[in-house]
Amino acid sequence: MILGRSERGKPPVEPVTLKILVAGGFGVGKTTLVGSVSEIRPLRTEETLTEAGRPVDDTSGVEGKHTTTVAMDFGRITLREDLVLYLFGTPGQERFWFMWDELSEGALGAVVLADTRRLEDCFAAVDYFERRGIPFVVGVNCFEGAARYPAQDVRRALDLDDGVPLMMCDARERASVKDVLIGVVEHAMAWSADRRQTVTT
Repeated sequence: MILGRSERGKPPVEPVTLKILVAGGFGVGKTTLVGSVSEIRPLRTEETLTEAGRPVDDTSGVEGKHTTTVAMDFGRITLREDLVLYLFGTPGQERFWFMWDELSEGALGAVVLADTRRLEDCFAAVDYFERRGIPFVVGVNCFEGAARYPAQDVRRALDLDDGVPLMMCDARERASVKDVLIGVVEHAMAWSADRRQTVTT
């Protein structure tokens, strides 16, 4: 599919499309992030939390949350005329983690959203992308009323490698999310180039 207008006498640009995952714990803001930046109406697969799920759904710290993603969120953003990102938000609850393998196929990279009030909830996502060899950045979603910590303290708490970018963000703000997504693309491209260089030397 060809998007965008072309200059007079020039053929339209065929954009490069890249797949980015958005992962993290339950209630960390993945659906909000995808929705705040998507230029199309985002696809959401949310269901209402029920009493039956209460024993397995830890809502401490997010008591006001009444829905959960059961498959994925999907959105799209055009960063440049020749670069389009497809965003896939993963379900955060453990019983839906089987979806991650399907969603990660063909992904360039990932955003791991973190909430400093429930930092341990993103450990599984960090471990998953490290094991799968998928480059990722950590976006610390700065919730209102949550304590703010220096980036280095959060990095230490997550035991992140020095090469993993960590960024503060607001999942509700388009400009903030766009900066994180640009960071993912740049990190993933540099990571891929380093791997190619390692293989050829």
